[in-house]
Amino acid sequence: MRPNSGLPSTNHRRVACSFRDQSLFQIFQISLTSLSQLKNDVTSRLQELALSLSLKCLSFDFVGTSIDESSEEFGTIQIPSSWRPVLEDPSTLQIFFDYYAITTSPRSKEALECLVRLASVRRSLFTNDAARSKFLAHLMTGTKEILQTGRGLADHDNYHEYCRLLGRFRVNYQLSELVNVEGYSDWIQLVAEFTLKSLQSWQWASSSVYYLLGLWSRLVTSVPYLKGEAPSLLDEFVPKITEGFITSRFNSVQDGFTDDEDPLDNVELLQDQLDCFPYLCRFQYQSSSFYIINTMEPILQSYTERARLQTADNNELAVIEAKLSWIVHIIAAILKIKQSTGCSVESQEVLDAELSARVLQLINVTDSGLHSQVYQQ
Repeated sequence: MRPNSGLPSTNHRRVACSFRDQSLFQIFQISLTSLSQLKNDVTSRLQELALSLSLKCLSFDFVGTSIDESSEEFGTIQIPSSWRPVLEDPSTLQIFFDYYAITTSPRSKEALECLVRLASVRRSLFTNDAARSKFLAHLMTGTKEILQTGRGLADHDNYHEYCRLLGRFRVNYQLSELVNVEGYSDWIQLVAEFTLKSLQSWQWASSSVYYLLGLWSRLVTSVPYLKGEAPSLLDEFVPKITEGFITSRFNSVQDGFTDDEDPLDNVELLQDQLDCFPYLCRFQYQSSSFYIINTMEPILQSYTERARLQTADNNELAVIEAKLSWIVHIIAAILKIKQSTGCSVESQEVLDAELSARVLQLINVTDSGLHSQVYQQ
């Protein structure tokens, strides 16, 4: 049986390739035509089916990689070159932005999903750099208009899918491409404001923040390769996002939570966020590290005082310890990487030592006084 064990999958792939080459493109065109004709009929069941059909066409496994989308990262979509004229036609992107604007979830979410996939098409699909730049400019304009109006973002599914769409700018486009698009400065400011609001809404947007932090981390790591005169404006916005992240983690502690809601207990989500965040800290490492130290010292002082006096309210102590836990997690994540665009290697090592010293100081406190008694219990 072994020599024939691969035949079913081989035959399946052959059929799938034949379908892709002979029928899929025509089906996608039919879905676009239907969407255009049904745009004014918002109650039409056919409209819903046409959107679903477009999404299924764009979700097709073009190269047989069987990508697991449960990871939320499906890479570059290898759409065939025969699709080029339709993808370069501005009306193709626009129809999905239009449907997002005129429908509600789940249709609006499906329109965003189509845009996520269109934002992920391979670079080589386009005729030239000018065509690709035009496509990118259209994506930036469409996403900017959504941020300006806030339309649909009160719906959680739309919100999450929109964050995924912004995350695709991290994966498929270089910072040098983004800064040269007209309207970049307005776009990056709106994205920064949106990120800060998302961080503040930690309970509602915690699973979506990953894509936003990923976008910013990719942008800052691209700064050394940025050429030309166009400003990136990252110096203005990244420190605010860095501070906003730390503040939002403290707010999550201060506001209180049940065991199911504690972000520190969600290991996977915690890891996702802390994988991206250190790059933002090291972008302007001196100011970021001073902010962390200045934030940590009064908390550590309060913690030390309670250990010395051997008196503390259990709830108050739990809040202080949770804040310190966040800081320790953040410092550990920062020390795992060494990339920095804002200071020398020697300066980095000094700042690493300053942060490490605070953690070691914390260990001395937890091993003494009231806290050692609490842990024994």
